[in-house]
Amino acid sequence: MNLTQLEILQLLQETGYHLTKVSARMNIVQSAVSRQLLLLEDELGAPLFLRHGKRLTGPTPLGEQILAQVSTISQAKRNIKALASDMHNNQKGILHIATTHTQAKYLLPDPISRFRDKYPGVKIYIVQSSPENLIDLLHHHQADIALCTEKVSEDPKLVIRPCYQWHHVIIVPKGHALTSGELNLERLASFPILTYSRGFTGRSNIEKAFDAAGLSLDITLAAADSDIIKTYVRLGFGVGIIAATSYETGVDDDLAVRSLADLIPPSTTKFAYLKDSYLPSYTRYFIDQLIAATHHKAFADKIDAVQGT
Repeated sequence: MNLTQLEILQLLQETGYHLTKVSARMNIVQSAVSRQLLLLEDELGAPLFLRHGKRLTGPTPLGEQILAQVSTISQAKRNIKALASDMHNNQKGILHIATTHTQAKYLLPDPISRFRDKYPGVKIYIVQSSPENLIDLLHHHQADIALCTEKVSEDPKLVIRPCYQWHHVIIVPKGHALTSGELNLERLASFPILTYSRGFTGRSNIEKAFDAAGLSLDITLAAADSDIIKTYVRLGFGVGIIAATSYETGVDDDLAVRSLADLIPPSTTKFAYLKDSYLPSYTRYFIDQLIAATHHKAFADKIDAVQGT
């Protein structure tokens, strides 16, 4: 058994057991990959993968257990490299942040600005994706930190921490019927609704509130980010339900806003990272700034001001 064979096993996991992709990643011919795999199986005395012709279709029961051990070894290799790099020069590196449009626009500018002042030599890559995909990016080592509201649940391989809590609001053009009078779910359900796509920005809490009241929603437009919802509210498509943090005073003053804090349960934005990963000092600093930003008076005042309307 050698490190090349272990690397092949790890890459097979990452590529969906695709020998051609593994050979390309390792810059060697596919026959060499296949030969190393056969040599390892001969040494262990049993096949590690199921085969259909020359194609691998998945691991055998033994292969599953060995791949779990290989993942641990690969993580240790990554940690060793990260630790050495951090000790040698912690002013250089890359921070990969996986998040949604809403968090990237309304939460991250302040902590990233503070981070840039402290670590100007560290590059920042923001990967915007769906909440379902954000956790996969962590597990596939394509992100260091994932930040979102939906789809961050218990995972034994992750450290998950709350970031801040917020409520939804409605936005309508000035003069709309909902700008005055009692605001309740029954009244709201009588209008066409524009809100987030399923899996984004607290959509599940919106559905839970109306389901609990025995009401159905006429969602005529669903989008992944608040700016699109605002655009079509301005065009008169219906009533927008967005995160309170997405309403921008000065920018959105043409829209009336009312809080849904008493009608829809609060949502909590969380951040997550791999439990077994070594976090460079600059990553730990960014996490500190992320937490500090959500407790900053200006951010808290913004949330309170909009949620109290």
